[in-house]
Amino acid sequence: MAITRESLMNGYLQKRLQGNASGLHVLTEEELTASRTAVLADVGPDQDIWLFAYGSLMWNPAFHYAERCRGKVWGYHRRFAFWVPDGRGTQEQPGLMLALDRGGSCQGVIYRITPGQRDLELGLVWRREMVVASYIPRWVQVDSPAGRIRALTFVVNPEMPLYAGRLCPGRTVEALARACGWLGSSADYLFDLMQHLDELQIRDQPLHHLYRQVRVRMAELGIEPPRMTGSASSD
Repeated sequence: MAITRESLMNGYLQKRLQGNASGLHVLTEEELTASRTAVLADVGPDQDIWLFAYGSLMWNPAFHYAERCRGKVWGYHRRFAFWVPDGRGTQEQPGLMLALDRGGSCQGVIYRITPGQRDLELGLVWRREMVVASYIPRWVQVDSPAGRIRALTFVVNPEMPLYAGRLCPGRTVEALARACGWLGSSADYLFDLMQHLDELQIRDQPLHHLYRQVRVRMAELGIEPPRMTGSASSD
């Protein structure tokens, strides 16, 4: 299934993850609101907010926004950085999920959210990204066509129990090739990511290399890879 605006509005993720086998605490609505309020404490009531997206928020934001453009963050890079034993994996075969981790740079998309959109739209973003506090909301500087912009993004929480640390490449490939859960497979996520990076003409060399390795491993396992179009599919 895909995450939709409707599923975020009705709290489906929270309900689905309640009592998860990993024992992770699912944040309550009160905790989500407190987190969001603290992060936005220095934002004036008439100020727009920019949100930097580097993963599925690029192609499936599920929130309303006023403007969208390319952007680049320095000091962080995309990485499959934490285990997911639910959603895109299982307890027996956990998957891996994308995050921003320290070092390097990352190209993605930034969205402008107006003051009138802020409460509802960022509330949906928090329900999606902060459901079990896998991420830390953080302000970053983003290079954009209009210059440098302060934007909000979500970086990996290294203190969470499922943080994967620096995995050997083979273990990452194996998890992405095999893991599947009720949200879909880890490979589906990776292939969607590569498809949309291609459409945005963003070249992420480490992830392109990982993508090719996962395709090879899936072929060895006899697993049909997701269909793709564009340059990544021909690598």
